[in-house]
Amino acid sequence: MSQSLAKWVLLALSVPGAVTVFSPCARPPAAQRLPSSLWCWRGLLIGALHVEFSQPVNLEEVARINPEVKAGGRFAPKDCIALQKVAIIIPFRNREEHLKYWLYYLHPILQRQQLDYGVYVINQDGEEEFNRAKLLNIGFAEALKEYDYDCFVFSDVDLIPMDDRNTYKCYSQPRHLSVSMDKFGFRLPYNQYFGGVSALSKEQFTKINGFPNNYWGWGGEDDDIYNRLVFKGMGISRPDAVIGKCRMIRHSRDRKNEPNPERFDRIAHTRETMSSDGLNTLSYKVLRTDKYPLYTKITVDIGSPNTLHCFVSPEAVHRSCKYLLCQKMLNLIYLLQCSPC
Repeated sequence: MSQSLAKWVLLALSVPGAVTVFSPCARPPAAQRLPSSLWCWRGLLIGALHVEFSQPVNLEEVARINPEVKAGGRFAPKDCIALQKVAIIIPFRNREEHLKYWLYYLHPILQRQQLDYGVYVINQDGEEEFNRAKLLNIGFAEALKEYDYDCFVFSDVDLIPMDDRNTYKCYSQPRHLSVSMDKFGFRLPYNQYFGGVSALSKEQFTKINGFPNNYWGWGGEDDDIYNRLVFKGMGISRPDAVIGKCRMIRHSRDRKNEPNPERFDRIAHTRETMSSDGLNTLSYKVLRTDKYPLYTKITVDIGSPNTLHCFVSPEAVHRSCKYLLCQKMLNLIYLLQCSPC
């Protein structure tokens, strides 16, 4: 932030005629009353973009052409105040080439959207079944340890927006951003679809107890998330189909990300399980954190479908064990491993 801008911020409360500008998600305290000229408005956007994946990406070159992006993938506008502080969470394992394309396309877009943002790649360690939703929960928890984010964008690593007017920010209702993918013929596959890329404010996310932790393998977690939002009285907002276009990097299904055979049964019981499966029962262990020039990579041990880690508080372990017992997924081995049960 420039010195002149900082001076305006300090004097803002005494400026006659100052307006209150706030995130669409929630009204900030009166201390955030500032002259409207200090806030970032969307004046840098291009509109429709050409997105293709035929040329390899060099991350050193991407960093060179994005000099304002700081270590760990952090950026904030210099000459205005961003309307929101956005953490972008990417669940990840063995998708290095896809991540390069994501960073190549998204950093310029996010800067033009004038966001105060950070990019967090949550890397699942080991060879167990992939657990997308649990990695997103971990990203939420870890990002908040670094900065007071008020908005969270959850993005698959293989989805690139085709229009920078599709703003990666939060709204008064949870936002589904990947409305029309090329994979689905640029159409929404079904009205309840909430997969791909979505945005929730901190308040919206905590209201639904985060995302479920027990969807191992491919599929189901996005429908569970949709159910959680509906059961808490929220709706889904979307950009129109043209602005919401995005392109997917084509790939075969990852090993250890096979379709989850239990997903339909779990989706049917979201109402009963959402209060005991989510942020309040999240267990994991951070193995390492790497601050790269364009992103922060957090490698985590999240356990497996057949184990329950005990490196969290006894209270959290007890709640998690109670839920698994209700699902008939806990046997004598778990009881021996997790004494709080």
